[in-house]
Amino acid sequence: MTVRFLEIAEIELDQAIHWHEAQASGLGNAFLIEVLSAADRIARFPEAWQSLGEGVRRCRLSRFPYGLIYTIDNGDILVLAVAHLHRQPDYWRDRLKR
Repeated sequence: MTVRFLEIAEIELDQAIHWHEAQASGLGNAFLIEVLSAADRIARFPEAWQSLGEGVRRCRLSRFPYGLIYTIDNGDILVLAVAHLHRQPDYWRDRLKR
């Protein structure tokens, strides 16, 4: 399965990378590597992660308090959000209405 990111999810990813890099050199790259690893796990095992209802799932990152919120869309994985898990937990729900 192919993993695609909504444009707003790509923006969230970029913002999180920049924020982490500002905290410590190399941390932004470590964050990106972990997101890509999670995306790979999702592509291999799309049904393995926590269901949030409505055909939406969340794969949590190991090192960072983030999760990839995704759905399966026409046989592909569509990442709706790169969500910080300690902030506004359901802010991404309106993205389901695309």
